[in-house]
Amino acid sequence: MRYLTPALLRLLGEERKMAFVAGPRQVGKTTLVRHLLERAGQADNYFNWDVESHRKAVLRSPEGFWTAPSSERARIALDEIHKYPRWKRFLKGLYDSAGAQADILVTGSGRLDVYQRGGDSLLGRYGLYRLHPFTLGEMLTTDRSSVLPPQELWRQVRSAPPAGAREALAQLERLTGFPEPLFSGSEARLRRWRRARHHLVLREDLRDLTRIRDIGLVEALAALLPERVGSPLSLNALSEDLGVAFGSVRAWVEALGRLYYLFEIRPFAGRLARTLRREAKVYLFDFSEIQDPGARFENLIALHLLKLRDAWNDWGLGDYDLHYVRDKEKREVDFLLTESRRPYLLLETKLSGGGISPSLLYFRERLKPAHTVQLSREEPEGTADVHGVMRLGAARFCSLV
Repeated sequence: MRYLTPALLRLLGEERKMAFVAGPRQVGKTTLVRHLLERAGQADNYFNWDVESHRKAVLRSPEGFWTAPSSERARIALDEIHKYPRWKRFLKGLYDSAGAQADILVTGSGRLDVYQRGGDSLLGRYGLYRLHPFTLGEMLTTDRSSVLPPQELWRQVRSAPPAGAREALAQLERLTGFPEPLFSGSEARLRRWRRARHHLVLREDLRDLTRIRDIGLVEALAALLPERVGSPLSLNALSEDLGVAFGSVRAWVEALGRLYYLFEIRPFAGRLARTLRREAKVYLFDFSEIQDPGARFENLIALHLLKLRDAWNDWGLGDYDLHYVRDKEKREVDFLLTESRRPYLLLETKLSGGGISPSLLYFRERLKPAHTVQLSREEPEGTADVHGVMRLGAARFCSLV
């Protein structure tokens, strides 16, 4: 059972809305919705737009393509339906005609909430949940039913990490949080899986869901990204390296974001003077190609924080966003989580537990966040706060996410 299961069942059972599940390719969306269908005894009501027979069944009978049980609500899962050019109009009609008798699950590896902006609005007819790769907390806890709310996370943050947390974190850092390579335990399996995923996203999905035709150049762009993780991304430099226009690079990066190949974290300005305001940092959902240990660890933590942000927002626990902070004097802190645009968590990552980062102290004084953390891959000696900064080992913090 994945961490989204209770939230999806509540949305379907209490709010009677369609449940949209979005996330990267091969993150486990299909397994999740098939599990929910099997729980309801309706495994045959799974339809994948990529399967020709399923596609024909939907198009042939858009108001009755599923099997309706005799004594309870039907439960239907539609996978990758956003590849249908008229998917929004189709889902609106399906919900309006059958929503009172059927639970409707919709999954996709494109951004279901914003990808197609034309057509009829689905506002008020669905709830969106983002499914992320496995984090350490979900990996260690088989019965984890949700993500900890903010107050509970901070109440537990000083507790000792569970047994085996450090070893599991090392496995997660080595094999990524995608289920197939993670639970195989094999780096050879990881390499084969990575090649297959590259083909799916950079060729099939990019071709099907965008108008981009320079697929070879997009693959060249993707090959340049791992060495740029953790630093502000210069689109000008990328356009020079690739020999293409700035606008093309910008469009390609945005397309890869919509397909959950990468995600951007933008700089936080607020009322700070002399801060960067334009250049985003880019991180990868599959970080297995990042060679630099510091950048790879930073990407791992970025994924944990992204899951927190999305889960807390999707659960209605607040209005959170994720940034980084950097000024023109090159002082930088890796992450800033805001709540209603106010600084909430200022977090710096380090490979080894050492002295407190001067930049972290500088921005803590000016931003005054509710929590300031220096997170190290190694467990720091002692747990006492230093100048208002909480020093934590990554295994301890990530085991709560």
